Amino acid sequence: MILAALCGFAFLAGFVDSVVGGGGLIQIPAMFVLLPQLPPALLFGTNKFSSVWGTLSAALRYGRRMPPIWHSVLPTALAALACSYAGARTVSLLDPALLRPLILALLAAVLVYTLWNKDFGRLHAPRLDRAGQLWCGLATGACLGFYDGFFGPGTGSFLIFAFVGLFGFSFLAASASAKIVNVVTNVAALAYFMRHGDVLYATAVPMAACNVAGSLAGSHLALRHGSGFVRLLFIGVVTALLARFAYDLLS
Repeated sequence: MILAALCGFAFLAGFVDSVVGGGGLIQIPAMFVLLPQLPPALLFGTNKFSSVWGTLSAALRYGRRMPPIWHSVLPTALAALACSYAGARTVSLLDPALLRPLILALLAAVLVYTLWNKDFGRLHAPRLDRAGQLWCGLATGACLGFYDGFFGPGTGSFLIFAFVGLFGFSFLAASASAKIVNVVTNVAALAYFMRHGDVLYATAVPMAACNVAGSLAGSHLALRHGSGFVRLLFIGVVTALLARFAYDLLS
């Protein structure tokens, strides 16, 4: 029954994450509640193993329908990969909880900006030349890669907002681009967990299958219904993130 429940949460997490990110909001708390006897490192490693396959399948599905703009995506991914390691190292020096008030303010600003600008992310109109895409990608990847390694929650949603707000992508194209960056950083983290034996494969493999199924369903709906659907789900996920951070800060 526990495994069946975890697989259900993995499907839902894959669905949400394939469209706007934030699957960790669903899957990680479910694992901590349903498997309280396991150490956190094993839970995080098992979560990463199951979720990375869903992220990869979404990236491949998006890539077949809308080829990535590599001038923007590749430098973002490479900078995120390098800086996520630096962020992970910084965890040993600083308390990640110190970031909560700042992240709460940033999420509130993201939500207000998205709601205020009704046409934000509806049209795909890249506004940067190749040099601009390179430097903006490096800066975005460095900041969000460091954040992902240091703290993590909401990285996919921040990536989508960055691709829309800075690069001029539509929500749909931004979601597709964010998946590629997420795959790169997730594979690096998974390699660390696997090397240290922090993956419970008997649980992770069936969860991975359900996460992929949810991811395929979510990306199918996103491609079918376009940026308007992605925008609505993005607003919902950012609102959930806001509530989560506010609860953690006040409790």
